[in-house]
Amino acid sequence: MELAKLSWLEIEDYLLKTDGIIVPTGSMEQHGPIGLIGTDTLCVEEIAGNVGQNINAVIAPALCYAPAEFNMSFPGTISISPETFTILLGEILTSLKRHGFKHIYILNGHGANLEPIHKATSLIENIDFRIKSWWDFDGVRELREEYFGDWEGMHATPAEISITQVSNRTIISSLADAEPRKLSKEYIKDHSGDKHGGPIEHREAFPDGRVGSHSNLARREYGIELMSAAISAIQKDYLLFLKT
Repeated sequence: MELAKLSWLEIEDYLLKTDGIIVPTGSMEQHGPIGLIGTDTLCVEEIAGNVGQNINAVIAPALCYAPAEFNMSFPGTISISPETFTILLGEILTSLKRHGFKHIYILNGHGANLEPIHKATSLIENIDFRIKSWWDFDGVRELREEYFGDWEGMHATPAEISITQVSNRTIISSLADAEPRKLSKEYIKDHSGDKHGGPIEHREAFPDGRVGSHSNLARREYGIELMSAAISAIQKDYLLFLKT
């Protein structure tokens, strides 16, 4: 159930039965030659929306603007500072708290969001938070490894692009045909959380926007399986969370 499509009376009645809500967080940034700019947001919206339908959970509108400075040399990217993200998310969560939501499940789709999400939630008392990215679950990880292996990479991944292809258009570009530069395990460890440096430096290092990710391996049928695994795991995790 989408919060934006409910009335205040329906929310008032909902809160008599449960105090849980899912808040998706994504980004608005380039995702390589065949990735949609809203990929991170589209993934969490699609997954969260299905979870909400399956278990009658309320889903807040996705927070789609996020820290993405490293991609600002690619047209279409919109970036806000981590500080602004922290403040904005904090005020959203505080509003939900004031209405009586006490179990807030944050479903994330953008690595650079994690640090400010933890900061925002740490400043709010008397609320139970659970923070998960859609790729955190074993079933999802296993599918990513099976279908893409090392070519999953770090950004503009074939997994996330596969998910967007389930309900959105598929882009074809010859730029995605070539294998990207393969990343070392050390690079992936050192740059986790989207710590990729400045925008000019980043585009020089990864001129087509892919960061070790062979986006052209994306397939709609893989997206269906990845979504199914994520939806199943998240709805179980959310229902367990409500019992805490």
